[in-house]
Amino acid sequence: MSGHRVGIDLGTTYSLVAALVDGEPRVLNNALGEALTPSVVYVETDGTLLIGAAAKAKSVSEPGRAAQTFKRDMGLQQRYQLGDKTFSAEELSALVLRQLKEDAEAALGGPVVEAVVTVPAYFGELQRQATRAAAELAGLSVERIINEPTAAALAYGLHERHREFSAVVLDLGGGTFDVTLLEIMEGVIEIQASAGDTRLGGEDFLEAIFQHALGLLRARSCELAEGSVARARLREACEQAKRRLSSEETTRLALPQLETLQGAQDIELTLTRAEVEATFAPLLERMAAPILQALRDANRSAQSVEEVLLVGGATRMPCVARLASQIFGRLPLRALPPDEAVALGAAVQVALKAGDVAVGDIVVTDVAPFSLGLASVSQVGGATVPGLFSPILERGTVLPASRVERFSTVTNGQTMIKLEIFQGEHSLCEKNQKLGEYTIKDLKVAPAGEQSVDVRFSYDMNGVLDVDATVVATGKSVTFTIERAPGRLSKQELEATRQRLQRLKFHPRQALPNVTALARAEALFVELTGPERGALGGSIGQFRAALEAQDQALIVALREALLGQVLTLGQRGR
Repeated sequence: MSGHRVGIDLGTTYSLVAALVDGEPRVLNNALGEALTPSVVYVETDGTLLIGAAAKAKSVSEPGRAAQTFKRDMGLQQRYQLGDKTFSAEELSALVLRQLKEDAEAALGGPVVEAVVTVPAYFGELQRQATRAAAELAGLSVERIINEPTAAALAYGLHERHREFSAVVLDLGGGTFDVTLLEIMEGVIEIQASAGDTRLGGEDFLEAIFQHALGLLRARSCELAEGSVARARLREACEQAKRRLSSEETTRLALPQLETLQGAQDIELTLTRAEVEATFAPLLERMAAPILQALRDANRSAQSVEEVLLVGGATRMPCVARLASQIFGRLPLRALPPDEAVALGAAVQVALKAGDVAVGDIVVTDVAPFSLGLASVSQVGGATVPGLFSPILERGTVLPASRVERFSTVTNGQTMIKLEIFQGEHSLCEKNQKLGEYTIKDLKVAPAGEQSVDVRFSYDMNGVLDVDATVVATGKSVTFTIERAPGRLSKQELEATRQRLQRLKFHPRQALPNVTALARAEALFVELTGPERGALGGSIGQFRAALEAQDQALIVALREALLGQVLTLGQRGR
C-alpha cells in the first residue's frame, strides 16, 4: 500500500498529526504553519464549515454556531446544534480528522493511506468504536487505536530505549485525565495499570476560573446572560488568564464594553494564582483518586516509581506538578513538549506497525482499563436476585487477552439465555455501562442448570471486544459483535453519514490563513474600544480590500501586518 502513514492525537481542545520524517517522529504543521489545530467546528451562515483556529476565533463572537469539547460525548447520542445544522460527536470529530488528514497530505506531499489514532486510556468500548467510526467517516484507514499514555510512553521510550526504569504517565488533556504505570526495559514498554477520568481535564480548570470570574462580577452586581457573546468573551479571557498564571503570580482581565444585563460596562478583574488554585482544590482531589487506584492495581507504592512523566497541555499548570511531587516524592519530567508527546508516540506506533528500522524493535504491552462481563442471576433458597455483574475479563488484564466463563440456565424448561454485556466495576449491572446483548435460542428443554453456554471475551490491543458463545450440549457456536449498542452507527448509517458530510461545504485549505487572520482580528475588535479599535478596524478594512482585489503579494503583506497588530493589541489589553 503506497502512501504515507501518520499518528493522530485527537484531542478535546487541540488535535495534532505526526509522522516519521528522516527517521524521527515529527509533528506536522497545519495550513497556518501551526502544530496545534483547535478541535472546534464552526458553521457560517451560508452553511460553509470552518475547522480549527478560524472556528475557535469565530466561536467568541458567535458561540451558537460553534462546537467544542465534543470528544467527551463520543459514543453517546448527544447532538450539537450549529446554526441550522446538527451533528453528533462522531461527525464533528470526523471533520477535525478530515482537516488533519488534509494537512498531513500537504506537509508530506502525498496521500495518507493509514493512521494510528489515540484515545484516553480510560475510554470504554463504545467510545473507542465511536473514534474508529469518526476516522472511517474522515476517509482514514485505522487499523490500530492506542491509548494516549501508552503513546506518550512510546515517544519517551524511543529516546530512552537503552535505559531500564519504572514510570508513571500523568496525562491531563483538555477533557480527560489518564494515569498509566509502566516499566521500560531495553526497548520493552510494559504497561502495568491504567486509571483515569473521562470527564476531567483542562476545560474543567478553565470552568473553575470562569465561575470564579462570574462570582467577582456578581459581587459588583454585574450579570451576564446565558449563551451571550459577553459570556464567550469572558471565557476566552479566562482561558488566556489560565495560561498566563502558569508562569505569573498575578494577571489582569480587561474587557471593555462588556454587555452585562445592567448595560455595557468596562470590566477589569485581577486574578492571582493563589486564589485561582483555591478553586482547583476539588479537581485536584479528583486527580488524586485515579492515581492511587492505578498504584493499587499495579500493587506498587508511590515511592517505587522512578520517574513521573507529565503529558498534555494542562500539566503546565504548577498545581499539577505540585500534586505529582506530593504523591510520588519527586519532581516530574517534561522531557518532551507535553502538547506533542502523544502525537509523537502515535507516529512511533505507526512506524513500528510498518516495520520501520528507524524505531528498532520496541515492544509495547497494554492492559484493559475496565472489567467486562455479563449480567447474571443469584439464587439463594427461594430468593432470586437478577442483574448481578459477573466479570469475565478483569481490568488490568494484559492485552491481547481471551477469557471464557460458563453460564447455566436458572429455571426448569428454559429454552433461551440472554447474554447482556456490561463494562464497569460495580457489582450491580445497572451501575455499569451496557454495551449490548445477544439471545441464544432453541436450547433443549431440561431442568435448571443442565443447559450451559461457554462465553468467551477476546479483547485486542485496540480495545475492541469480540464475543463467542458455545452451547455446551451441542457444540453450536456463535460469534457476534454489538452492532446496535447505544450511540453506535450501523454500516448503513455510516455510509449515509459519510455521504452527508461529503456534501457539506468546506473553506478551501489555501484560503484558511486569510479566513483565520480575519476571524482573529474580528474577535479582538469586539473586545477593543477607542483609538485601538479604530486602528484595528482600519487594518481589517484594508485586508478585506486586498482580498477583493485578489492581489496575492498585498494579501500576504497585509495579513502578516494584521496578525502582528492583533498580537500586540491582544497582549496590551491583557
